[in-house]
Amino acid sequence: MAELIEGLTPERVRANLEAIRSEIAAAATRVGRDAAEVEVCAATKYLPAHELGPLAEAGIALVGENRAQDLAAKLAAHGDRFAWDFIGQLQSRKVKQIVAHVRLIHSLASESALAQLERHADAAAPGLEALVEVNVSGEQDKAGVAPEALEEYLARAPVGGVVPITGLMTMPPIAEDPEASRPYFAHLRELAHEHGLGRLSMGTTQDFAVAVEEGATIVRIGTRLYA
Repeated sequence: MAELIEGLTPERVRANLEAIRSEIAAAATRVGRDAAEVEVCAATKYLPAHELGPLAEAGIALVGENRAQDLAAKLAAHGDRFAWDFIGQLQSRKVKQIVAHVRLIHSLASESALAQLERHADAAAPGLEALVEVNVSGEQDKAGVAPEALEEYLARAPVGGVVPITGLMTMPPIAEDPEASRPYFAHLRELAHEHGLGRLSMGTTQDFAVAVEEGATIVRIGTRLYA
């Protein structure tokens, strides 16, 4: 990743962001959607705190962090410059450190994390919402609730609870062809519709246009923004 962020400037990020938004608009038009429905979340896992300044200057409003300790460091340096989401694997022992600082958790998937989320709800940022990560691909080494277990999982955390669950997230298998992700995104959209959930966090640098065509409301973009 170092070669991608060397000399990172607001101008570079702005140009990349404009190109991404143009592709989102084209994808939305193809399926009769409004591109304004789609948020761009800048994935900052590989960016140190001192590199976030150019993102703010380029007009990035929303960032997503993967690790609780990195979130704390970046909040200390840039807390009021962005809205913050947590997009990494949600460990139950880290929930307390996260809930006070983010507007959305993308990766609720375990029983222990669900219990901790409810336990620390009083410390949560106003309006905090959560998404359930669904393992639509069935990969053994991937986190997420199995599609067939989603209804039972949601029943233990009803929509409209103390920290409401308002949508779903998924990560399809890595593939060179963006079209390979389409059936997984379509499946997630169907699950969200079935359970009355509006947010869909799906699509990354390699397949975000396909995700938009299949209903994504948040796309998580990393390297494409910084290259």
